[in-house]
Amino acid sequence: MAAVTRLLEWIFFFYFFSHIPITLLVDLQAVLPSAWYPQQLLDLMRWYTATFKDHLMRNPPPWFMSFVYCEAIVQLPFFPVAAYAFFKGGCRWIRVPAIVYSSHVATTVLAILAHLLFGDFPKTKELESPTQQERLTLVAIYAPYLVIPLLILVTMLFSPRYCKEEKRKRK
Repeated sequence: MAAVTRLLEWIFFFYFFSHIPITLLVDLQAVLPSAWYPQQLLDLMRWYTATFKDHLMRNPPPWFMSFVYCEAIVQLPFFPVAAYAFFKGGCRWIRVPAIVYSSHVATTVLAILAHLLFGDFPKTKELESPTQQERLTLVAIYAPYLVIPLLILVTMLFSPRYCKEEKRKRK
């Protein structure tokens, strides 16, 4: 069990460590002025949104933008802290913040996945509505951001490495 938990900690470390540049360079393009980004990143985003018909990133609705603002303001400062905790391993102090983070992210990504599967994507001059296959591809792109937070949540709730309370010595 300890080996599985340590493997999960390494996965969580990589998730948080890699999420810093992903948030700064990709996700925040949905809400920050395009002048803040080099042309290569803007071209990459245009290619991605055109190829995968990701209307959420091309023309983000207000509810999606609120999720991205939460990612920038609340989650981004947490990423290096969590990366450190999971790199070190066994840091019990990360338990409650990780539960809050994973619950929040799982909830927001679940709403995004529901919109991708069942939402209305009207055809625009920039993008056509995605087909069912293209919707499933988008779900596959966003799904790791549901699966990993759920793994974090389960680990924090049930792993003895994070749940076991230390017995304090009496004086």
